[in-house]
Amino acid sequence: MQFVEVAVQNVRGFSPAGRSALKAGYLVLKPPGAEVSPFAGLLLALLYSDGRGGDVSFVAPGAKSGKAALTFQGVDGVTYRVLRELGGSGTLHRVNKATQQPELVSSDASETNQFLRGQVGLPPRTAFEQIYCLQLGQLPSRRPRKATAKAVDPKTSGKFPSLASASAVAPAEDIHAAEAKVRALEEELVSARDVDALQFKVDGLSSQLFDTDQRLKGTEGIKAAIHEAENAWRAAPTPQTLGLPQDILQRVQRYPKALAKRDDALARLGADRDADAAEVPASVEPLTSNQGFWAGIAVGVLFLGLGLGLGLGVDSLFRYLALLDIPAFGFSAFLALRYVDELQQTSKRGSKEGRFDAREKKILEEFEAEAAPVRMAQKALGVESLDEIPAALERKELLAARVVELKDQLAAVEADPEFVAASTQRQALKDQMDALNAELTRKGSYVRDMREVERELARVKESIALAKAPPAPATAPDGTAAPAEPLEDPSPALLSQAADVFTTDVLSVQGLLKERCVQYLTALTDRRYQGVEWDKEGRAFALMGGRRVPVGELPPKDLDLYYLALRMTVVEKASARVKRPFILEDVFVGVDEVKLPLIARMLKHLGTLTQVLHVTPHPGFAQMSDGTVNV
Repeated sequence: MQFVEVAVQNVRGFSPAGRSALKAGYLVLKPPGAEVSPFAGLLLALLYSDGRGGDVSFVAPGAKSGKAALTFQGVDGVTYRVLRELGGSGTLHRVNKATQQPELVSSDASETNQFLRGQVGLPPRTAFEQIYCLQLGQLPSRRPRKATAKAVDPKTSGKFPSLASASAVAPAEDIHAAEAKVRALEEELVSARDVDALQFKVDGLSSQLFDTDQRLKGTEGIKAAIHEAENAWRAAPTPQTLGLPQDILQRVQRYPKALAKRDDALARLGADRDADAAEVPASVEPLTSNQGFWAGIAVGVLFLGLGLGLGLGVDSLFRYLALLDIPAFGFSAFLALRYVDELQQTSKRGSKEGRFDAREKKILEEFEAEAAPVRMAQKALGVESLDEIPAALERKELLAARVVELKDQLAAVEADPEFVAASTQRQALKDQMDALNAELTRKGSYVRDMREVERELARVKESIALAKAPPAPATAPDGTAAPAEPLEDPSPALLSQAADVFTTDVLSVQGLLKERCVQYLTALTDRRYQGVEWDKEGRAFALMGGRRVPVGELPPKDLDLYYLALRMTVVEKASARVKRPFILEDVFVGVDEVKLPLIARMLKHLGTLTQVLHVTPHPGFAQMSDGTVNV
């Protein structure tokens, strides 16, 4: 898990408006002013909102409203963005990997919390607050000593300290006003407990409703598939929609035969035309150009003239020469008759050519009547091959069968007893939630968190007890200085939280953390302490000069260093399993300057294992970090 970006508008401790990109490694977040930005508290308000508007406390002074958004990558590898109107509503979005556009996951606070826990990989709020967030108020030296803590009602003090805990409680100046405030807080606590109980029920119902919705959403995929299949079925082409004959598939099947028939008929027609052309000459030579014809005429005239001329003047025998003009004229007549016959044949050839053309036209028209719808179908379907036409036209039938199959599948799922029970249960859960939400509305639009009221009540009671208590003697009865009460040992609470994170017992966690915690502690304390031991309840003892000293009796600075060593050890070991960001605010205020470079190197080492975000204006940490971000 890694935070990617934080965006704020009118948020206390941040720039008036800005967007800050957060990369991996050890980052230093520099606040705009001397006040440390409440980064950890803002993250808790965004990621663990109770939906009651308590995050309105983060609105900048003088601003009417504020907004905050956090973009982060979950353990599932998906990028999420949570956006909240401080004191108002909020939404959770998921970034679609394909389109890179945000998609709404939920706008309900309880459903969002359930989703972040189950899907995104957030730990419980207490674990995130006590392990992955480190604030100045959490340091042991900033908490009340044991003697003071005893005055607090253990039932209302809470098991774990909060980020809102005060470092010390002062005696009440006006006991009567404080007692009146106690009564008001007790009344508020009753109301807060009622609301908390109702909210607990609502959260439980939300969890059940979420599981039921997930079970019911199992049919959404089938419904979407049915919708897509029906749309595809409606859009699938048919002969009617394309304006094609009903027997287009039969025409496609007959097309090869029709093509072969056309080619065969054209081949036979061409053979007949060639044979006819071979029998009849293409053209007839004019008779006037025929030399044989003129030669026959000339010979006939010659013999006719000789016969007539010689027969009259010389001898009658020469008159018989005129008879020779008969074969000459006959030869010419024969040629003339042949010319006439050839003219007749040529005219017949023209009429046959017309019949050939008519036959060819008829063949082509018959083929076109058969092939035109096929070509029209090919063009309408946009296919290159005729073999693709049947598949394209049969697709509607296949899609219809697919729709029927999916509807049968949906009916089978919806008829399943578990699905029917979930559908019935969902309505009942919804009615219960509506009733509880209505009751919550009647309780008031805004009620503080029960733990916050408990802590304030404990502080007020403690202030009254301190005001009524006699002043503590400055010296012990023997005249020596009274020893200071030991500080609270933070180990049991932290080891218990670590056991929950590692899903094991406290003793196993101790064995996992011991060696690394000692390494951190010896480095931070210049080897004044040689080791750390824990008992079965998780109470810690520091080894110093052969002695076992309860850590609560250590000097406050050394106890803070031990706590820092233990926190960094838990984060380091936990990051080997699940990476979650480690957030520190300016917690090294009282640490010696000579130790700050060493702490910066430790944090930079943690930055190689998980994302470390350190809110501090100190320039030394910025120089040692992997990058700085102005918030």
